[in-house]
Amino acid sequence: MLDTLDAAAVRRWCASGLAALKRHQGEIDQLNVYPVPDGDTGTNLVLTLTSAQQALAMDLDTLPDSGPTAHGHALRLMAQGALLGARGNSGVILSQILRGFADQAAGVPAVRGRELAAALRSGTAAAYTAVSRPVEGTLLTVVAAAATAAEGADSDDLRTVAGVAARAAAEALARTPEQLPALARAGVVDAGGRGLCVLLDALVEVLTGERTVRPAPTPRSARPAATVARETGSDEYAYEVQFLLDARAEAVAGLRRALDALGDSLVVVGDGREPEGTWNVHVHVNDVGAAVEAGVAAGRPYRISVTRFADQSESPSGPLVAGRAAVVVATGGGIADLFAAEGATVVPGNPSTGELLDAVRSTGAARVVVLPNDANTEAVASAAAREAHRYGIKVSVVPTRSPVQALAALAVRDGDRRFEDDVIAMAEAAGACRYAEVCHASREALTVAGPCRPGDVLALVEGEVHLIGTDLTDTCAAVVDRMLGGGGEMVTLLAGVDAPAGLTDAVRAHVARRWPFVEVHAYPGGQPFYPLLVGIE
Repeated sequence: MLDTLDAAAVRRWCASGLAALKRHQGEIDQLNVYPVPDGDTGTNLVLTLTSAQQALAMDLDTLPDSGPTAHGHALRLMAQGALLGARGNSGVILSQILRGFADQAAGVPAVRGRELAAALRSGTAAAYTAVSRPVEGTLLTVVAAAATAAEGADSDDLRTVAGVAARAAAEALARTPEQLPALARAGVVDAGGRGLCVLLDALVEVLTGERTVRPAPTPRSARPAATVARETGSDEYAYEVQFLLDARAEAVAGLRRALDALGDSLVVVGDGREPEGTWNVHVHVNDVGAAVEAGVAAGRPYRISVTRFADQSESPSGPLVAGRAAVVVATGGGIADLFAAEGATVVPGNPSTGELLDAVRSTGAARVVVLPNDANTEAVASAAAREAHRYGIKVSVVPTRSPVQALAALAVRDGDRRFEDDVIAMAEAAGACRYAEVCHASREALTVAGPCRPGDVLALVEGEVHLIGTDLTDTCAAVVDRMLGGGGEMVTLLAGVDAPAGLTDAVRAHVARRWPFVEVHAYPGGQPFYPLLVGIE
């Protein structure tokens, strides 16, 4: 049993946590809100912590002569390894929890109970800061509960505080379906939160020598038990603008005044560093350019995002200048070929932070736009963008959720425009492209479109199940009809690796009959899981 968290214990915690995540990997992968065959939170957490362990194994014995303590050095290696290997939203958030934990614990002579509580609180703050719009009922809620319970224990006994934190995390995990209706509908708890509980139980095991067997909790109800407030913007202002800003406090005071005159819902928070800190800026405006220019006047803005409330589609952009390149994530050989033909650097699907960072640096450009093409990779891309800043590269992430949106974004690139304007144009083009995915249900589930059984054909529009059918071709045609009913001039079809011969031809013929003035482009995409991806512009 241990009274302090030393470097050796950090190494054992990482190894034990990785082993535990591997044991629970399949279970966590199954905690998927949608009944589609690509739930991979458990896999992403395993890959993230594998990178952390590799960093510890390579460099733990190279403690510098001055600087952090031995346990602090180990924790920082673990956090840095997790960041560079992070995959998916949960992997990125976990890396930020570990970073905050390390930042707090590195400078203290010994990590006992109260120090552990402070480290968990620092990790919680870092995780919330990393998410532009935190949502309760997620991994964030679980880590916050662990930190609060650890502080409430008010003890120097390390084992007691760790045990209290782990139990509180498990209790918070059980409540996540009450906070997030999507979890309640699916009858699951939050997957990332479950992964964190496994890691905290592994820490308790390292400290006490006793393994805690804690099965995943079962939600009390498979129906929505609560509603979640979601920002949609006021009627007066059409855009939400967010960015990170490196600036002095006195310059930020002027920025606040400028943005307050432009719009509403203004929030500006800093990290407390002097004389120059990093600030998170949020505002609702009608003049996006003026808001970005106000940021440029105050300091160095980056990770700029622009959301048009009418579309409810995120559209980040970045204020970058000459030496431009585009990095695109592609799952499927045909999709990769399409992006390469557009002059983009292509990265295979589900990349780590380090792999995306390597791709960004390999372009040789000082200003790079990244198109991640799914929500999980968006978080990884944002982490890579932050790391690229250390190398003097400005990276803007346009959070495309589908390859068809990336194709729309690349089609409007114009080297004669200012880079700031070009990135905004790409973001707007991506946001204006509605997308759908057609796949087969992997399990029985209750969706917003009704119940489905394994093997049913599901058509998801903008990530939500809209249609459930039994015939693939008929369902593909039906979802195109539904989308074109809301307007559209061009349809893009990407056939998956398992698409039956003639699928895109049949959909093209259907569109020609029903929508004779709509242009159709069909390509072999080669993507797994989804026989057809659809884009409407």
